[in-house]
Amino acid sequence: MLAIDWGTSSLRVYRLDADGKVIDSRQSNNGILAVKDSAFAQVLEEMAGDWIDMQGTQIMMSGMIGSRQGWKEASYAPCPAGLPEIASAMCTVQWTSGNGKQRLARIAPGLRCVDESGVADVMRGEEVQIFGVLGQLGGGEQLVCLPGTHSKWVRVRNEHIVSFRTYMSGEVFAVLKRHSILGRTMTGERFDELAFVDGVARAADTGGMLHHLFGVRAQVLAGKLAETQSASYLSGIIIGHELVSVAQEVSRFYLVGDNELNRVYSLAASTMNMNAIVLDDAAAPRGLFALLQFLEHAS
Repeated sequence: MLAIDWGTSSLRVYRLDADGKVIDSRQSNNGILAVKDSAFAQVLEEMAGDWIDMQGTQIMMSGMIGSRQGWKEASYAPCPAGLPEIASAMCTVQWTSGNGKQRLARIAPGLRCVDESGVADVMRGEEVQIFGVLGQLGGGEQLVCLPGTHSKWVRVRNEHIVSFRTYMSGEVFAVLKRHSILGRTMTGERFDELAFVDGVARAADTGGMLHHLFGVRAQVLAGKLAETQSASYLSGIIIGHELVSVAQEVSRFYLVGDNELNRVYSLAASTMNMNAIVLDDAAAPRGLFALLQFLEHAS
């Protein structure tokens, strides 16, 4: 099968064997926002047409490809949701390749939930990653963090996603660095571990995030923080506040992300005396494989 993780900024295609093992992969920057005139079929054919031509190939997709701006909108499924609920809400797309062959692919839906205050939250793609790591989670209720532009904190119980929260940590960092006065005192791109840890520790102080953020600039002006450390300190404050919001509920959580994000979040967790258990980053293709297996067994 082909497992396709198609997000806003990137396209990842994995070729899996009959046991769900990744035997090859390809990646490009053709996320949904880069595809012109909704030419998703053409982009996929150019990326993996030779793999699709292999006899009996099943195609499973997840991520923003199923959003309103994607190939076809797959309606959000409500929480709690496990494999049966996600599988029943999948939609299909069909097209004809350049050599006249008929194609069909399935798209996984996202999830929606409502928090304690009645405010809605949504995700697309992360739910499939959760299903890819179910076998690595312990029993009972577990908390899984998927860090990124919009970090997700997901509660899993009995192989079902029961609720989740989204934190705009990565996007807020990028906006503040590029478009706020804080960025005027930032130079260099090197990650400064000590400055990051100081920022995480600062997030635990009183005063709130808005006050802590201005301190990024004030510390530089006071000569207590170098301009080369400023971005790392800002990152620590933002991620630190993310962890502060969950630290009162749990002291241990699982991490599903790329190696660099896992390292940064693990460092933040240890600074706050929390235990982050890192899982590998091949969760998306495994989750899509699990969905295909469920569909085949159900049929």
